[in-house]
Amino acid sequence: MASVDECRQALQELAARLDRNAETVRERIDLDRTLACRITDLDTAFHGRITGGRLVELTDGDDPKAKIALSTSSDDLLALVRGDLDVTSAVTSRRVSIKANPFDLLKLRKLL
Repeated sequence: MASVDECRQALQELAARLDRNAETVRERIDLDRTLACRITDLDTAFHGRITGGRLVELTDGDDPKAKIALSTSSDDLLALVRGDLDVTSAVTSRRVSIKANPFDLLKLRKLL
């Protein structure tokens, strides 16, 4: 099981990757939504905002009103960020749960 700090670091790495790719994706993806990432085995959460192809305002704590909510284990979060776990297969195998508007899911998939 990964630690809270490792999960925080993984999300910061994801934010940095999205930031590097933002210029190329911004034109194609119009997405401005709040995001909550709930780590089920650590009983913790992080939240932020996806805007302009970037993940910004990332901080500790849950956002129960987030428009996009991702729930997963700590190890699966790290595997997703590293690219060792495909998002689509993770969702179909129920290792990851994403609650969002279907159109937002399509846009989010293009970001990842």
